Amino acid sequence: MDEGFAIWANPSSPHAEGRKARAALEDARERCKQALGLGQGDKNYELIFTSGASEAAALALGRAKAGARLVSTVEHDCILGIVPDAERLSVRADGALDLEVLAEAVQRERPLVAVQHVNSETGNRQQMDAIQRIVGEAGGMLLCDCAQSAGKLPIPSCDMAIVSAHKFGGPIGIGALLLKDYAMLEPVGGHERGYRRGTENLPGAMAMAAAVETQGWLSTEEDRRAFASQTGEWWLRIGEQVDYIIPLTHPTMSAQALLIRLDAMGIAVSAGSACSSGSLKPSRVLQAFGLDEDTARRTIRVSLGWNTTVDELDAFAEAWTSLC
Repeated sequence: MDEGFAIWANPSSPHAEGRKARAALEDARERCKQALGLGQGDKNYELIFTSGASEAAALALGRAKAGARLVSTVEHDCILGIVPDAERLSVRADGALDLEVLAEAVQRERPLVAVQHVNSETGNRQQMDAIQRIVGEAGGMLLCDCAQSAGKLPIPSCDMAIVSAHKFGGPIGIGALLLKDYAMLEPVGGHERGYRRGTENLPGAMAMAAAVETQGWLSTEEDRRAFASQTGEWWLRIGEQVDYIIPLTHPTMSAQALLIRLDAMGIAVSAGSACSSGSLKPSRVLQAFGLDEDTARRTIRVSLGWNTTVDELDAFAEAWTSLC
């Protein structure tokens, strides 16, 4: 990011400094694509830099050349806020999208289906290959919200993918929409090949590339085995749940009370998604999973960051035990 500020100029300007900034921006774009595994062969995607996942979602849902918008009932609030009238697709009790419901819902002209790869509140991972097959066979487009998985898991097969840099150790205020072809979107003029207005954030783009290349997350099997040997039960996988978002339900204490008690112990957790954790309402996502309102009110979300340590996990385990 420091390097980006040092050479900053408007990348769209034709003068020498602008051309230098443009070259750095295009280099960051290509580096991001390559590091995410989307830069060559049948996975040679285009990349539009955005201010984050919310803008990427708005760009895809608002400008895609598609018909009806279909979204799962457990999508992030930013998705539902962009298309509040979209048809909702139900999930099963295990959090997986109901594929029979999906197969029936996509029987219309070129639908756009939005599905979160990894749920931000529970860590459940969707069966994206099966979802892509159903949507593709119906002639639809699949938008995959990869904000919680990019930089940690491979980007799944999809037509468009949403990425947020701060989820894998990059800075806030930068993200991207990845897509197979620019022709999937209606252009709006301005920057980013004419698909986004607003001057590009060169320092952010360069920092995003550095973060995803660094792979500070436990990205290799060797890293995961080493971490697992130290963390024991923490590294167990349950079904299709990832190992870095862990929902926990207290037997009696409310999520809000837990947040206060744990915060006093120096531990930061959330109830629901971080964007709505200030609400006293039970999580609509947990209720969509089939949890009753009382259980949802007693459930918190524990997220591991790229720099979470074993000592911090031990401290949380001790704190949680003291509250139970």
